[in-house]
Order: sequence, then structure tokens, then C-alpha cells
Amino acid sequence: MAFGRRRQAEEPAEGPEVTEEPAEDTEEEAPAVAERADSAAGGPWDSEDSFPDIQRLDFGSMLVPVAQGLGFQVNFEATQVDEEGNPLDGRPVAVLVQYEQSVMQLQAFAAPKRTGIWDDVRRETAKDIQEEAQGQIQEGEGPFGTELLAMIPTPLTEEVLAEMPAEAREQIPAEFVEQGWAPQIIRFLGVDGPRWFLQAVVQGAAIEDEEQWQVLEDVLNGVVVVRGDAPMPPRDLLELQIPKEFSEGGEEEGEEAVETFNPFERGPEITEVR
Repeated sequence: MAFGRRRQAEEPAEGPEVTEEPAEDTEEEAPAVAERADSAAGGPWDSEDSFPDIQRLDFGSMLVPVAQGLGFQVNFEATQVDEEGNPLDGRPVAVLVQYEQSVMQLQAFAAPKRTGIWDDVRRETAKDIQEEAQGQIQEGEGPFGTELLAMIPTPLTEEVLAEMPAEAREQIPAEFVEQGWAPQIIRFLGVDGPRWFLQAVVQGAAIEDEEQWQVLEDVLNGVVVVRGDAPMPPRDLLELQIPKEFSEGGEEEGEEAVETFNPFERGPEITEVR
């Protein structure tokens, strides 16, 4: 189990330099990728697959299912800053799916044709958590294969507590406040697809609440990854776009179940791994 610190993500994990994959298609695929596709009862899906026709938000490289009670937000990374370091412009780097007291971060990356990268990403993530965040990790099998459960000690300084909403601060056990830190539990899931890798990071009640997790699992199971044909170095983030539903007056009839947030506002606290 583990505790956590917030990190900005542009790559799923750091590792040795890898060369760019050629654009040409080959008939061979990595055994790990092929087995995942053959054994999966559902998604996540590749855009070239025959996948269920359900309502989804189009984020460019990801089509994410919508359902009653779900909220969506996009996290941005600054690409330009002013002299004081304030962001002037940015690019979208992650989609956050929120349900009740749970949140799931989704990111899609380029990957090699012949091998998946989740095994390497998982090992690097575990090493970072143990060595840099002084956390604990545990591997296990889940609905999408091997996953990682982490518990990371999060500081509860006077400054941190002062910035919290009163209702959130009141829910923190006194023993955590006294010791100056609280355990942050994070669940890391990864899916290797054809020339892409999809990472999901889950926090909140869904870690233990099966009902809330089932909602997020259904979302992850219904994601469609749009890799595109352009050659990209493995681990490069696939480009995200803002759905038209996020624009003012952009909601279409029948989409009242989708709660959309201002994409330029800071999203829920969720660990981002690179």
C-alpha cells in the first residue's frame, strides 16, 4: 500500500531512451498485446476495432463513455509562462473522470508495435514511489491485468490544512493531523494496445467502495483509443482535444447527464506519473 505526492505527467514513467518507431504496419504484434486483445471481454478498444456504439465524449486521442452522475475535467500543462512564472498558455495532458467521491485520471501514450510497456512503466512507478516518496507498493491482478496499489505519506502541514475546504478538513482523523501526514492510497492500472498504452490512476472512495469502482471500471472498459498513423516515439503523450460539449452552449440534446467543468480550472488532486 502507499502514500503520495503530486507529480506532473508528460510520460507514464521515466526509463531508458527509446528510438522512434517506424510508421509502416507489420503483421506481427507483441505477444503481450495480442493476448490482451484476444482475452479481453471488452475494452479498452482500439479505434480500428468493432466496439459498442455508446455515447462518448471525443477528447481526440480518447473517446470516453458518459453516464449518469459522471463529471469530466481536463488537466493542463503550461507551455508558456510570464516573467513571474504564471501560465499564459497550455496543452491538455489528462482527462479526469469524477464519480461521487472518486476520480480516475486517463492518459494515452504511443507504444512500440511489438512490445507493451506496462511492465516497465509499473516497475518504474513502483521504484519512484518507494525511493522518492517513501511509500509502499503492492502488485495484484485486476480486471485489466496486473495493477499496482500504492500508499504514499502526504504531508498535513498547517499551510496544507489552511487551504483545504472546511468540510474536507473536518473529515481528517485527529491522529493524522497530530502526526502531520495522512496515507494517500492510489491504484495504477495499465492497458497495452496496438501501438498505444492507456494508463488509469484511481483515487478516492473507489479504492474500497465496489459500487463506485464498478462505475469507473465500466468507463475504462468503454474507452476507445485513437492512435493515428503518425510515427511517434514510445511514451509520447497522444494529443488531447477539448470536446465541443465543454464549450458554452455546446451540449447536445440527451447529454444532460454529463456534468462538464471549466477545463482551465485545477482538477482534483491526483498523482500524475511520468
